[in-house]
Amino acid sequence: MPELRKLRWPATAAGLDALARLRHLAAGALRTGRPLALWREPGADHPRLLVARSLEAAFTGLPPALDAQAPAGFAFFPFRDSDHNPALFLPADVTYDVAEPETVAVSGAANDIVPGLAAWLAAPTVESLTWHRSQQPAPHAATEAEYTALVSAGVAAIESKEVVKVVTSRAARRPLPAGFDAFGAFGELMEKYPRAFVSLVSVPGVGTWLGATPEVLAEVTADGTFHTMALAATQPLTAEVTPRTAIWRQKEIEEQALVARYIVSCFKQLRLREYHETGPRTVIAGQLLHLRTDFEVNLKHVPFPNLGTDMLRLLHPTSAVGGMPKQAAMAFIQAREGYDRAYYSGFLGPVNVAAPGVARLYVNLRCLQLREGEAVLYAGTGLTVDSDPEREWQETQMKLQTVSAVLHE
Repeated sequence: MPELRKLRWPATAAGLDALARLRHLAAGALRTGRPLALWREPGADHPRLLVARSLEAAFTGLPPALDAQAPAGFAFFPFRDSDHNPALFLPADVTYDVAEPETVAVSGAANDIVPGLAAWLAAPTVESLTWHRSQQPAPHAATEAEYTALVSAGVAAIESKEVVKVVTSRAARRPLPAGFDAFGAFGELMEKYPRAFVSLVSVPGVGTWLGATPEVLAEVTADGTFHTMALAATQPLTAEVTPRTAIWRQKEIEEQALVARYIVSCFKQLRLREYHETGPRTVIAGQLLHLRTDFEVNLKHVPFPNLGTDMLRLLHPTSAVGGMPKQAAMAFIQAREGYDRAYYSGFLGPVNVAAPGVARLYVNLRCLQLREGEAVLYAGTGLTVDSDPEREWQETQMKLQTVSAVLHE
């Protein structure tokens, strides 16, 4: 990886704490029309901020390579790549880690913006932020009748063996409260969901997305371990229903097992047999319970140096957000769902930012898009032949509550 240049904050920032400095840096990026990503990883104490030098530098045609020699940056990929929702990889041109509050790191590719960056850092305190807006129309928000009809169509497709499983979803639109502060909402999600990957991504033309997702898509750790998970099935977390006492219906067990089998099938396509499987077990995600199976591969013990990259390209979109078989399920979704998912159920996360060879990519669930005066929220449900349309509607209602909590409805 190229050497990073470290800029120190000027004396004018002496009175600002680390989070105020982060907000300050984000304001400079937004004022100058640059893409940015702000995130906090599960279990971490501090968020990080990444700014790309330009929108043009962020466009990419392929998923990122998950190896130590690949460029550092932040991936933001849609459910389905299109001109309206391009696949993005924001290069790590400017990065700020709240754990290292005195300096800002700048890559060699971004040396030309250093003078302007110095001006951002020395600017007066920022009171408000104007986030990038989407240039696309807001998606259709399905009514209960429309969504239950979609679920019925999905069950019929399973019964006719058109698909084995399909994941249906919907959008919902909510008014933004007066004075809504996306940066403050990000902080609220960090506090509320310590086990989630919390993110705020803002890109010119694409818009601004906020979320707290529980699901790892592909992870490569510093010790050389590849990790992914099968996360499916949902029920509310209550005083009476906890991970120790939860009872799962056959429909939910089957739904989660299909996702796990899909991951195993991806390993088989690569002729990989040396993986460790743990689960399924009941886990907490916000105020919900899910079934989760974890898969790990020790990359030091297998002859697959590009395993992370290859698995990422096989996995996305996973059967947990699309269905099985993949092409048939995707065709059903495109023909019947009635709206464009955009970046919902795509994936996002840092690659080679924390250290060379470390990547953490998450499925973009429990998210919302900020628009002028409103938020667009997204939720979906995995269907099997035993799915009940009314219960699936109620499941989406529960999932919408995860991120809509910051709207203070």
